[in-house]
Amino acid sequence: MIPAAMLIGVLIAGFGGAAILAPAAFFEAVRYLHTPPVIYVAGTLRVVLGIVLVGAAPQSRARTLLRSLGALIILAGLLTPLVGARVARALLEWWSAGGPWLVRAAGAVGLVIGLFILYATRPRAAIRPGGTS
Repeated sequence: MIPAAMLIGVLIAGFGGAAILAPAAFFEAVRYLHTPPVIYVAGTLRVVLGIVLVGAAPQSRARTLLRSLGALIILAGLLTPLVGARVARALLEWWSAGGPWLVRAAGAVGLVIGLFILYATRPRAAIRPGGTS
């Protein structure tokens, strides 16, 4: 599960970076992802990503945080079909009103979360004989 969780970290960090560098294009991509039936695919994908993070948590450097993040992502995925379109419209209106800096701020949060996942799932350095690392 660790390699899959590392890939998730790369993807989330990459999406965060894309939002920072090209907020208008990222906004349009998010708008597309929140249209039926694509939003239901996105909800399913969230559940899968969350399960991977929860599964990788026991071997990670930050078990509790990674497990909690995975559980939140699973919950978001499960709630998507129930409140997805309505919440998505409200979020998109809020983002649109806030302009590119709000999209960049959200991207920065995504970048930090992705980098955290990469840190948490990175193998620990082995201790060399003699006590030095």
